Amino acid sequence: MLRYLAGVVSALLLVGAGVFLFRSNASPEAPPVPRALVASTAAQDDSADDVELPAASAKTREEKRFARYDKDRNGQVAREEYLASRRKAFAKLDRDGDGRLSFDEWAAKTTDKFAKADKDGSGALTPAEFASTAVKRSPQRRVPCPPQSRDEAD
Repeated sequence: MLRYLAGVVSALLLVGAGVFLFRSNASPEAPPVPRALVASTAAQDDSADDVELPAASAKTREEKRFARYDKDRNGQVAREEYLASRRKAFAKLDRDGDGRLSFDEWAAKTTDKFAKADKDGSGALTPAEFASTAVKRSPQRRVPCPPQSRDEAD
């Protein structure tokens, strides 16, 4: 019986605290000031420097990516717009401009990298020369793991 009474009293206290917090003296937010009004007020009064303009909403990463592909800004990405970046990459590789990639054109970057790494010009890479061809990667941010006890590790 005592448990039920304690439960009812605690529930009433929680409801009372909620009502108290809900009826606090918080003032509603003022609506944002239109730019035209700010401009006209600034022309009339120098005290308008204190007025904050509303910040533009940040575009999401996907919205920015979509905008890069949508060249004609019609709200749709056509097939030609989508493939434009691939066409540019292909054109860079197609050195003779015949519309076809030979093996030498396709592997040009790799053969140039090999020639640059082959310092002694022997046509083969030593282990030290081969190590210079490794891709330079940016360091990854690592999230520190919490320490594990021996019992968890086993």
